[in-house]
Amino acid sequence: MIKLTKILQAMLLIIYLSLTGCISYDSTLLVPSITMSTEDVTLQETRSGNSTQLNFGLDVGLNESDSLVNVEILPGVRVRNTTINGPAYLAGILAGDIILSVNDMNTDHPDALLAIQRQIDTRTEFTFKVRRNTTVFEATITGNVMEQNSPARELYRADPLATRAGYTTELVTIRGQADIAAARVTEIFPNSPLPDAGINTGDLVLAVNGTAVNSAQGLITKLNRDYEFGEQVQFSVFDGREIRVAPVKLWNPGSRISRISLGPLLQYNSSLSPQSNRLSLLDFWLFAVYSYSRIEGERAHSFFGVLNFTSDYGELVEEQD
Repeated sequence: MIKLTKILQAMLLIIYLSLTGCISYDSTLLVPSITMSTEDVTLQETRSGNSTQLNFGLDVGLNESDSLVNVEILPGVRVRNTTINGPAYLAGILAGDIILSVNDMNTDHPDALLAIQRQIDTRTEFTFKVRRNTTVFEATITGNVMEQNSPARELYRADPLATRAGYTTELVTIRGQADIAAARVTEIFPNSPLPDAGINTGDLVLAVNGTAVNSAQGLITKLNRDYEFGEQVQFSVFDGREIRVAPVKLWNPGSRISRISLGPLLQYNSSLSPQSNRLSLLDFWLFAVYSYSRIEGERAHSFFGVLNFTSDYGELVEEQD
């Protein structure tokens, strides 16, 4: 009797292992991919001095030759377009013209024109030497003085998936320790796991599982590249008074069965993009006793490959102009 019981247990174990080996799992939700920023991100070059610049009302690019065989950069800059009723337009400059110089200064690169617009003093009137086809002419343009936009500044580094929060890098001085760079929590997005771990806005994250984060971007990169979604990690957190270890369970998209394969007995496949399900019972290649498929809102049933039933067809609508 004992020997028979062991045989049955072994058979059940083999069946269980074979079934689990034929079942695949996937995320319940489609997990978007994110591109990690570098540590140093230059949003816009900040310039000191005047916050005003001139606007000539034109857009220029490199003066490339029209030859498709031998492309080269020629002197001057080519006008791509002009603003209607802008200074260049009113002076008679058209798209396609070549600006050779401004106040006798050669303009062989678009940056030369940008530099002239930025270095504003009391002069707002400039003489442009322009070539149109084989005709070279002069045009006097009075630039419009306009305020520059304030330079962009970084607010925080965002982790939209693992912790659903925003962080900034700060240098922290803790008594008895060397100064270290940490990630301060500046924003907490909906469904963030941080509040459940007792981590609030203003707290400083020093390390993850004992490894220093070194920066806000270092923390985000580490969480999204080194750990799995749904995994629990240990944050070393400083709240201004003490350092404590807080267990944080990273965002979990959940899991679902995406595939079951039991030979001809049962076949099941599921996909999120597009949303679809396929099921077949007793599939003998030429026909299946029963099969079912759903793609988005369209459903189809088949019995023995002879009796077919479909429902919820999508409707093709021709739009009228």
